[in-house]
Amino acid sequence: MFERYFKIILDSFSGYYHYLVSEISNPSWGNYFYWLLALSFLVLALEIILPCRRGQKIFRKGFWLDAFYVFFNFFLFSLIGYNAISNVGVELFNDFLGLFGIENIIAFEVQSFPAWLQLLIMFVISDFIQWNVHIQLHKQPWLWKFHKVHHSVQEMGFAAQFRFHFMETIFYKSAQYIPLAMIGFGIEQFIVVHMFALFVGHLNHANLSWDYGFLGYIFNNPKMHIWHHAKALPEKHPYGMNFGLTLSLWDYLFKTAYIPKEGKDIELGFDGVENYPQDFLAQTKAPFKRGKI
Repeated sequence: MFERYFKIILDSFSGYYHYLVSEISNPSWGNYFYWLLALSFLVLALEIILPCRRGQKIFRKGFWLDAFYVFFNFFLFSLIGYNAISNVGVELFNDFLGLFGIENIIAFEVQSFPAWLQLLIMFVISDFIQWNVHIQLHKQPWLWKFHKVHHSVQEMGFAAQFRFHFMETIFYKSAQYIPLAMIGFGIEQFIVVHMFALFVGHLNHANLSWDYGFLGYIFNNPKMHIWHHAKALPEKHPYGMNFGLTLSLWDYLFKTAYIPKEGKDIELGFDGVENYPQDFLAQTKAPFKRGKI
């Protein structure tokens, strides 16, 4: 049995490496790598043309750190181990179900639905799960230690979306796996959903001031998300507010929305952010250290 798991690990390393090489060397419409680059340059151009905070530099404080997080969280981390760990985790979970004579956990089959409806269902369920996980990242002290990495951003720009501790990938993906598997989805399906969420996330963190009008009650937006990063929290929201990743709908439905005024000049971060580590290795190790960081 252990040999089977070990083979999965080796195949995962090899498979992801060849996938990464293929992504970079073979541009196509379904290529994640080049979509990431294209959307990043597009939003950077919008920041240059239509900046909200005009005194902020294009290559703001923390820009190059965030650029490295892009490379690490979306490519290197998967190559180093996440892809292998997740594949073994899925196999272990299926083996556990097998002990009870259960071959799969699909409770609601969606493959017969039109493609657009499958995409919509996956998008809404995935975003709602992430909204709930995000709240726990703020409420639970041990989870907040990891999430503080993201909130160490003191000047907002599109690449700030990528500054997050690698453990957050594990938290989010683990929470998503079972609900999506139960309706017949795999986590990595549908590049359209991923690219749309990536684009909205870019815009949310960008040096922009859009709110999309009435659509702002459905989709998260820069004017709303800046308040999520506010250093000073209101009494009614001691753990934070505006937790939506792509959709703002959940925040309005469950009373966690908060946009008191134009927030382009508010201070960002958290109490003590000026003393928080400002390099990748130190930020990666910080949540594992004892004591207050």
